[in-house]
Amino acid sequence: MKIDLTINTEGRKNAVERARERKVLIPTIAQQKNPELIPDKIKEQLKDIGLWDINNLNLFRITWKNDPTAEGGLYGGVNYLEIPPEISGVPARIIGLVGKWFPTGAHKVGATFGCLVPRLVTGQFDPTREKAVWPSTGNYCRGGAYDAQLLGCESIAILPEGMSQERFDWLSNVAGEVIGTPGTESNVKEIFDKCWELLRTRDNVVIFNQFEELGNHLWHYEVTGNAMAEVLRQEMGPEGRLAGTFLTTGSAGTMGAGEFLKEIYPESRLAVGEALQCPTLLQNGYGDHRLEGIGDKHVPWIHNARNTDMVVGIDDNDVMAAVRLFNEEEGKRYLEKQGVSPEVIASLDLMGVSSVANLAGAIKMARYYELGSKDIIMTVFTDSMELYGSRLKEMREKQGEFDPEDAAVAYNKNLHGLKTDFVEELTYLGKKRIHQLKYFTWVEQQGRALEELNAQWYDHENYWTEFRQQADEIDRAITEFNKDTGLL
Repeated sequence: MKIDLTINTEGRKNAVERARERKVLIPTIAQQKNPELIPDKIKEQLKDIGLWDINNLNLFRITWKNDPTAEGGLYGGVNYLEIPPEISGVPARIIGLVGKWFPTGAHKVGATFGCLVPRLVTGQFDPTREKAVWPSTGNYCRGGAYDAQLLGCESIAILPEGMSQERFDWLSNVAGEVIGTPGTESNVKEIFDKCWELLRTRDNVVIFNQFEELGNHLWHYEVTGNAMAEVLRQEMGPEGRLAGTFLTTGSAGTMGAGEFLKEIYPESRLAVGEALQCPTLLQNGYGDHRLEGIGDKHVPWIHNARNTDMVVGIDDNDVMAAVRLFNEEEGKRYLEKQGVSPEVIASLDLMGVSSVANLAGAIKMARYYELGSKDIIMTVFTDSMELYGSRLKEMREKQGEFDPEDAAVAYNKNLHGLKTDFVEELTYLGKKRIHQLKYFTWVEQQGRALEELNAQWYDHENYWTEFRQQADEIDRAITEFNKDTGLL
C-alpha cells in the first residue's frame, strides 16, 4: 500500500501560488530528522521567533531536537526525560521523548504535517478552494490547525465538547472554525459522524482523519523512530538492551516509531495501552475515561495489530492521582522525602495526562517482564501540564486540596502499587482478534475496502513496508515544490 503522490496539475499550481504569496517554505522529512540540514539563513531568522508563534518559519521547528526554550531557540539533541526508580518503583530504565518543545507544545504538529503536506505539494489539496478538516480528541486538531495556518490553508477543528478548556481557548484563535461534538475522550464515533455530515453538506472540505492516515504512521516511523534510536545509541551503553516500547493507542500513529525500533532491535517488544475504563483492545468493551489523548471504542486503521506484542489496561484513577502527585506542592514535597532529586521533580510537569498514562503503562510492562536495571523501555511524553491547568483546578474543587496523606497514597498505591493486572501478552489469535475489530468501524461504518483490511493482515509485509519507504519520494516532491515557489 502506498500514499498517493499523483500530481494534480491545477491544484499544485494554486498551492505553489499560495505558498509564494504567503512566503511558505516547507521542510523535508530529512530536515525534521536532522535539523543540521536546515539552511543557515532560516536558522538565523528563527532566533527572533517564539516557539509557538504563528510564523511560517516555525514549520522548521517540527522536530524532536528544538532547544528547550520558548523564545528564539535553535536545535540541539533529542529532548527526552528518564524516570528514575524512585518514581517508577521498577529498576528498568523508562525513557520518554518530550513533546513540549514542539510548536503548540505537542508532537501532533508532526503527525498533521505528515498527513497534509504530501497532498499539498502534489496538488491533491488545493488551499485556494478547500478546507482541511482535523477530527481529533485534542492535540491532533490543534496541530492540524497550526500547520494549516503556517502552510496557507484554511482549517476546521473537530473535538469533543468535554475536552480541556485550554484546547478550545487556543483553537479559537488559530482554527478557522471549531466544532464541538457530544461527549468526551472516548466519543470518537461522534467525531467521525460530524465528518460525514460535513462531507454531505459542504463541497470544499477534505478530511484528514488521523486514525486512518498513512502519513501519520509514516511521520512517526521516520522522525520519532529515528529520534528514539538516537537516544538509545546515547544511553544504552555496551550492556544495555531495548526491552520494548510502550505507547498508548491514541491514533496509533506513534506506534510506527515502535515498529521502527523493532526492525533495529528484533527481540524488543511493542506494547500498547488503553484506558481500563474503556477496554476496547482487551475486552471489546466501551465506556468513558479521563485520559485525554487516547481515542477508543475502535481500533485505528493504521494500528498494525500483527506487530503488537502486548495490551495494557491503565486505570485513569492511577493516572490522575499521579498527575496530582507530580504537580501539587504537597506531592513534590513527598517525592523529595522519597529521595527524588529536585532536578527531576522540577521536570515532572513535562508530562501531561497522556504522558503519565504512558509512564504507568511502561511500569506495568516492566513489572510483567521482570525487567532489570540494564533494560530500557522507550515511550513518548506527548505534551506537558501546560495544557491541563484546568484539570488540576477541577480535581481540587471536586476532591479537595492535595494533602500529605493524598501524596502518600498516590505514591504507594497509584504509582509504586501498580500491578500486572489487565495485561495481555498477545498470541497470534489475540492479535488477529484486535485486527478484526477494525471491520466494524472501518468497513461497515467508514466505507474502507474489505480487501485492504485483509491485505493489512495477510499481505502485512508489503502493506506496512511500501508506504514507509516513501519518505525520500515525499522529500523530492517537497523540494520541487519549494523550487517552484521561487523562495529558496
